[in-house]
Parts: sequence; C-alpha cells; structure tokens
Amino acid sequence: MNIGRGLTVKETDLVQALKEKMIAGAVLDVFEKEPLTENSEIWDCENVLITPHCADQDTDHCLRAMEIFGKNLERYVKDGTKNLINVIDKQLGY
Repeated sequence: MNIGRGLTVKETDLVQALKEKMIAGAVLDVFEKEPLTENSEIWDCENVLITPHCADQDTDHCLRAMEIFGKNLERYVKDGTKNLINVIDKQLGY
C-alpha cells in the first residue's frame, strides 16, 4: 500500500512484481507522475486497487485540519511565522 509519496515506489519494478505474482496485489493512492498517465501499465494490472489521491482523509480529517489552522492563526497573529505548527519543510520536499 502506498499512500505516502509517489517517488517511494519504482513503478516499473512494481508492475513487474504484480504481473509475475511476486506480490499478491497493491493499493495505490499516489504515483511517480500524477495524475496517472493513460498509458501506464498499472491500469492493466488486475491485482491493483487505485484510490483518487485521498486515502489520507478519514472521518476526522477536516476537523483536525481546522484545529491546526486555528492554532496557527492564533500563533501567526501573536508571533508571525516563527512558531507555526505542522509546517512544510521545502528542503525535504514535504
């Protein structure tokens, strides 16, 4: 199952493993290139479940996101950007 980052899985190796039944199946929410191209061999793998890049969202996703936003808004008004939480590290790519 890959719901993290598309580049963590080498898709050509995954397709080969799926076709040769080296693994039973895969659940994919992210891909090396998004959206998944029409000619990707992944579409031809019967043992793959594809989700629309939303597997990270559970029933509490919006509530948690709004709580973080609210905390960050308070912190921003008080101190600017220096004490924000859940900040993206652009150097690391996330």
